[in-house]
Amino acid sequence: MPSWKTILLAGGFLFGGIAFATASEKTIQRAELPAAVRKTADEQSKGATIRRYVKDNEGGKPAYEVEMTVDGHSKDASIAPDGRVLEVEEQVKLESLAGEVREGLQRKAGKGAITKVESITKGGKIVAYEAQVKTAGRHSEVQVGPDGKPLDHEE
Repeated sequence: MPSWKTILLAGGFLFGGIAFATASEKTIQRAELPAAVRKTADEQSKGATIRRYVKDNEGGKPAYEVEMTVDGHSKDASIAPDGRVLEVEEQVKLESLAGEVREGLQRKAGKGAITKVESITKGGKIVAYEAQVKTAGRHSEVQVGPDGKPLDHEE
């Protein structure tokens, strides 16, 4: 059985790793976006209220995100430095989804309450739905494919 010092040390490394993983995300001003990213961000956010712009690293590569609110729901667009849209996460109403998608999310959520659902779009096509789940005071996320079936990998 590990000693309490080993457990504290391991916990410190884990916490440090989590802090390091999120430390790469930085809120920036629109003027700090590269021209190609700014153009795409403007196109993606037409009619929206911008919450913030973010510079981040995804898979070791720089990326930018525009977080916005559109017609009362959230929408986040991740953009490559060359202006390509990498991914769009957009809040959707659970009741608006096809039955098999709702059922798939409910199955994955188990006894938890689904509090928010987002579509995940890559290459102009919905590749998954992600639900935020609250179970016994804890928050987690579950994903299913556009057909409501479990995914081979998380998007």
